[in-house]
This record gives sequence, C-alpha cells and structure tokens, in this order.
Amino acid sequence: MSIKIGILGYGNLGRGVECAVKQNDDMELVAVFTRRNPEDVKILTETATVCNVADVEDWKDKIDVMIICGGSATDLPKQTPVYAKMFNVIDSFDTHARIPEHFANVDAAAKEGGHVGIISVGWDPGMFSLNRLYANAILPDGNDYTFWGKGVSQGHSDAIRRVEGVKDGKQYTIPVEAALKAVRNGENPELTTRQKHTRECFVVLEEGADAAKVEEEIKTMPNYFSDYDTTVHFISEEELKANHSGIPHGGFVLRSGKTGWNGENKHLIEYSLKLDSNPEFTSSVLIAYARAAYRLASEGQSGCKTVFDIAPAYLSAKSGEELRKHML
Repeated sequence: MSIKIGILGYGNLGRGVECAVKQNDDMELVAVFTRRNPEDVKILTETATVCNVADVEDWKDKIDVMIICGGSATDLPKQTPVYAKMFNVIDSFDTHARIPEHFANVDAAAKEGGHVGIISVGWDPGMFSLNRLYANAILPDGNDYTFWGKGVSQGHSDAIRRVEGVKDGKQYTIPVEAALKAVRNGENPELTTRQKHTRECFVVLEEGADAAKVEEEIKTMPNYFSDYDTTVHFISEEELKANHSGIPHGGFVLRSGKTGWNGENKHLIEYSLKLDSNPEFTSSVLIAYARAAYRLASEGQSGCKTVFDIAPAYLSAKSGEELRKHML
C-alpha cells in the first residue's frame, strides 16, 4: 500500500515535491491544490488531480499526508494550522525566531483534528538543526557556528517579492569568508549575526515604483534583513532571468569543542551541503518526513513534531532489519 500524498501550492517547492514522490516507491501523488485556476496548472504526474484549494475538504479521507508548500512570511503561519485539522501535514517553515509560536499553533490544531503535523522540515531548519543537536550533545564544552550560502534563499526571496513595488527578485546569502576561516582554524571567535553573513538582493521594480522606498523597506525588514549588511541591486527583468534563474544553496554547520580532563584536546565537527537546487533538496527532506508522519499517525500519535522528535528509522523506506544490516 502506497502513502497517498497531497501537495498544497505548486511553485518551486511544490514541483520539487512532485519529483521527489516519483523517486519513492512507497508513495503516490494523488492531488495538487492551487489558488490559481486548476485548468491553468500543468503538472507532471498524469495520475494526479489538480484542484482549487477551495475543494480541499473533499479530500480529507483520500490523502495520508498533505505537504504544504507556501512561503514562511505569510502563508504557512495561517495555512499549516488550518490544514492540520484536516490532514497529517508537513511544512518547511523557516523563520527561526517564530518557530515556537508556529509550533504551538500547529500543535493545538493537529491535536484538535487528531493528526500529526511536522513543521520546519528542510535543511535549515531541518538537517542543520539535527547536526547542531548531535554536535552539542557530543561536545558539550564548545561553540556552535552556522554559515549559509553562497546561495539563493527561497524564504528571503519570497519576502522581497512581497514588498510593495517589487515585480520580482532574488536574494543571495553569502558567508563572510574571514569568519568561516577563523572557525575552521579553531579560534572560537565570538561573531555577531552581521559578522557571519551578508545579504545581496537583485530586484526588478514595478513600473513607477519608488526605488529608495523599496530599498529601505527591504533593508529594515525584521527577521530577514535588518540584522545584516544588505546590498540591493535594481536590475531589469531580462537580467534577472539571464543571470539569476537558478536556485543553488548550501552551507556549513560547525561545532568546535574540547575533551580531556583539562580540555587539552580540541575537535571540530563540520557538516556541509552543496545544493544545485534548494527547493528540490528541501522537497526531498519533506518527503522523508512525510513517511514519518504517516507512520506516527498509524501508531495513533497526534500533535506537532519537529525533526528533533522523529527517530531516524521513521524516515527510511527500509525495514529495521535492512537498516541494521546495511547502514549501522
């Protein structure tokens, strides 16, 4: 029996989820839900149905896990709690400062509906979060460092595009090389947010938009740009398509720590990702956690979970026996 997957939102992330479902033999995509006219949305899976979000309740008993592919700025805080009452859900909410609030909202809704909701799934938050936790547990006497990029942040790019007067835009997160080098050298620097990364924005303006006003709104946006040195470039739509059409990303999680009676031995744990496609990799993580949500729900669990709460074996299509034999 295959796990029946629904996708809510068919942008870059939704298309990535569709491709990821194809790679997992224990899953099938049954429906894609869109705010657009369903007849205008062309998907790759011939056996799946495209529906308007207004019809989502008709599918309550036909979908095992709904993967919600909206943006973190305004979509997911509203969507995930609503749909957690109807389905087991997964989202990629990535506004770190608001995760506790989002968790509480989804937890209440999921428990009310008797479903499992797993939030903030992806590579950060997600895979990077797990590596921070593992490294902290292993080296309690140490320091954490996370660097993102160079790459396109989907969440920050989405936030730019929602600024009044912006027609389109991309945002690159760039590690400060000197800071990364100091960590790898074991210098244990104390770094502010601003000292670790810069942010570079490429923006296409709507006709007649006030460039100075748009730039100011981007640079002062809380949780996204206000704590960083941010550069805003205004370019043409043609230039954006020609030079900024890809969605690469990646980054590093590091922890430097000491062991021994007097801390005489030093250690560095480093986990890195280099991604050709940010949304497709994020989608692949979402799909693995969809399997976990299905299994937890089958056991009768409900409420909100994060990657910290999920045993690794729940992510794999392999049996416990296979995992112990081939991966342990």
